[in-house]
Amino acid sequence: MKNILNFLLVTCIILIILFLCAFAYIYFTQDKFKIKTDAIFSLEEYPKVDASLATQPLATAFIKNFTGIENIEESSLNYSNTHPGYVKLINDEVDLIIVTEPSEEELALAKEKNVELEIIPVVKEGFVFYVNGENPVESLTLEQVQKIYMGEITNWSEVGGNNEKIRAYQRPKNSGSQTGMLSLVMRNLKLMNPPTEDIVETMEGIINLVSSYDNGMNAIGYSYYYYATTMFEDIDVKVANGIKLLGINGIKPNNETIQNGTYPIQTAYYIVIRKDEPEDSNVRKLVNAMLSARGQKVAKEAGYVAVK
Repeated sequence: MKNILNFLLVTCIILIILFLCAFAYIYFTQDKFKIKTDAIFSLEEYPKVDASLATQPLATAFIKNFTGIENIEESSLNYSNTHPGYVKLINDEVDLIIVTEPSEEELALAKEKNVELEIIPVVKEGFVFYVNGENPVESLTLEQVQKIYMGEITNWSEVGGNNEKIRAYQRPKNSGSQTGMLSLVMRNLKLMNPPTEDIVETMEGIINLVSSYDNGMNAIGYSYYYYATTMFEDIDVKVANGIKLLGINGIKPNNETIQNGTYPIQTAYYIVIRKDEPEDSNVRKLVNAMLSARGQKVAKEAGYVAVK
């Protein structure tokens, strides 16, 4: 009996010592694991940043977090959009842009100006298609989407829907979503030339049309997941609820399927800088901050899918 008590006593002492050691380790090393929250830049030091429409909330979240200034007005940040952002970066009018991938024309402009671009994924994204909420079609294959936009599938009945002619809206050339449509979906296939009235200037415009009873019952449009869900709902929840995101190859787009890569049309939003940017510059420092654990946490809190 005495031996058992001695064994239990020694075991308790060992467990207490292990507990105290673990506590001391966590207490004295917690700064190594804690994500820093102090300001990295002053507002004056912060590089000039431009962003596409769908990444403007991300760019704003970064500047607020990295400067520690919460009351920065978005109207003072001088964002333009995807194509103007690329032009400004190539012309050295801004230091960094957060955008979709460059179009062929934007790459050609960079080459013409002898500018090499450095393109770095900062958050994951999915390219999505949507229809009116009353459309019975729930999913299309990638091949069906391609054939719709090549003009080979022209009626919803061909893909399990109602006997109605498909109205396939498009975006203008060099818009971020049109570049995505060409590179991510059509690839080397020929995109049909739509009637002028089916080319819509803004992503918001297509959602408004597709969600409406008059223009949208037989329509299909495309966008990026973040804009069509998180961002557009902030603009108009009622209209956002009037559209339905289609599955592609049977897989619906959401944060989980985009994060784990099962949603078929994967892309990203990118940090783009000039490749000759010095290694010790504030621009490089900002890139590193955006890709750090802190930066990725900021991205997730803003509703994006972290790349790390």
